[in-house]
Amino acid sequence: MNMRKQWPVLPLVAVLASGLLTGCGSENGDAGENGSSIVMGMSDDVLATDPASGYDPGSWLLFNNVFQSLLSFPKGGTEPEPEAAEQCSFTDTTTKVYECTLKDGLKFSNGDPLTSKDVKFSFDRMLRIDDPDGPAIMFPMLDSVETPDDRTVVFKLKVPDATFPSKIASGAGSIVNHREYDGTKLREDGQAVGSGPYKLDSIGDDEAVFSVNEHYKGSAEVKNSGVTLKFFHGDRTALKQALLDDEIDIAYRGLSAGDIADIEKADADSGAEVIEGSSAEVQHLVFNMDDPVAGKLSVRKAIAYLIDRDALIEDVYQGTATPLYSIIPAGIAGHNTAFFDTYGASPSKSKAAAALRADNIDGKVKLTLWSTPSRYGPATDQELQAIAGQLNASGLFEARVKSVPFDQYEKDIEAGKYGVYVKGWVPDYPDADNFTAPFFGKGNVLGNNYTNSTITGTLIPRTAAESDRAATDKDYAALQDIVADELPVLPIWQAKQYAVVRDGVYGLEYCLDASTVFRFWELSKS
Repeated sequence: MNMRKQWPVLPLVAVLASGLLTGCGSENGDAGENGSSIVMGMSDDVLATDPASGYDPGSWLLFNNVFQSLLSFPKGGTEPEPEAAEQCSFTDTTTKVYECTLKDGLKFSNGDPLTSKDVKFSFDRMLRIDDPDGPAIMFPMLDSVETPDDRTVVFKLKVPDATFPSKIASGAGSIVNHREYDGTKLREDGQAVGSGPYKLDSIGDDEAVFSVNEHYKGSAEVKNSGVTLKFFHGDRTALKQALLDDEIDIAYRGLSAGDIADIEKADADSGAEVIEGSSAEVQHLVFNMDDPVAGKLSVRKAIAYLIDRDALIEDVYQGTATPLYSIIPAGIAGHNTAFFDTYGASPSKSKAAAALRADNIDGKVKLTLWSTPSRYGPATDQELQAIAGQLNASGLFEARVKSVPFDQYEKDIEAGKYGVYVKGWVPDYPDADNFTAPFFGKGNVLGNNYTNSTITGTLIPRTAAESDRAATDKDYAALQDIVADELPVLPIWQAKQYAVVRDGVYGLEYCLDASTVFRFWELSKS
């Protein structure tokens, strides 16, 4: 997601031109009635209940459970499957016309019928509002949405985009009720009316309450009677204690690496268990290509030769992440190890020194690393301090760290004030396109003044247009190799995904995968 959610697996298989098919399904009715209610805590806030605005992990968690999209990602999978749609397919050979047929009898949680009019309204509204904190940035290719009848939706694209099905399967594809939402402005009453497995009963500063939507008609099978989501507003200690005190059933997003390690080491009497899942969340160091220091390739190469990712992960993250050696994370089709191949896994002072000497740099390089823990986690400052320590230990750098609030951080990046800064990324959809086009395409979200005409003019358009996603591997390899050579960013780590549950709570393993969809309906409690 933009560097939002900015910055958290199987290869994505392209949607077949013949279409996606599924059974009719039936309304939930009493689904979940006999299950127990689940109480979950997390450190993230839900910043929006309106899908035209929210672009953060907490908001998308709400969207994925309260709203339907035409397609969705199945548990453990990365190929979109029908959800509100009965079938979808590209109807042309250029991947510029995408047509979906809705299931018959869809309803919103208030009983209103859901038709193609609502789908068109949702996309037109999102693009018209174009909220800076919303997902409209994902759809520059969308030209128009047509509705030949109540059950047919036709998307016409400006340019070919084979990843369009994955984009509309994400939270960005949430369908809202045209009777309940204004077409020109955001909803501000904190309510939400969707057609997903759950309905939002209430939301306040400290918790949100969800109950089962009796009108839901889709692929999810609800295994509980509702979910209460408690907000801990970044207070990791309180989140951990609430779990240990049996005040919540699940702790999700917010426990520190140390908390995870402590719980894993605790004896069985603690009544808690750590569940690990896959994740495609990544973190990079970003270099301002116009900066007088970081703009020098020799300086960037020296940093790349000196970074010790293994030490960072061991000392700062206590094994809750893995070293990342490319811009496309492991588990995503198209991944290679370009940075490992170019700079190696072990630090090399001699190669770093040689890179600087080749540019006639003899003295210590003075450098500031910029951090913002409020967005990328409390360990971010510690991580950058460790990186500065690694650089300084070589005798080649005089590096320091400065940490600022996120609002100031974003403004300063836009103004070009930082030479080296951190950016994290949680993907919107599990495809290599989402780790390349937002960073290196036109108007990229990194704000680092990097352009490469081969990437923007050839590789990104060609990979976007290729419906056979496996056929993009060669182009994505070329793109990753260019980035490793020119070093506008330096990949640091790929996260693992964790949640901690009380004894007797099940289903978490189906909520933690690279799709970033947390599926309330998979949770159950004995």
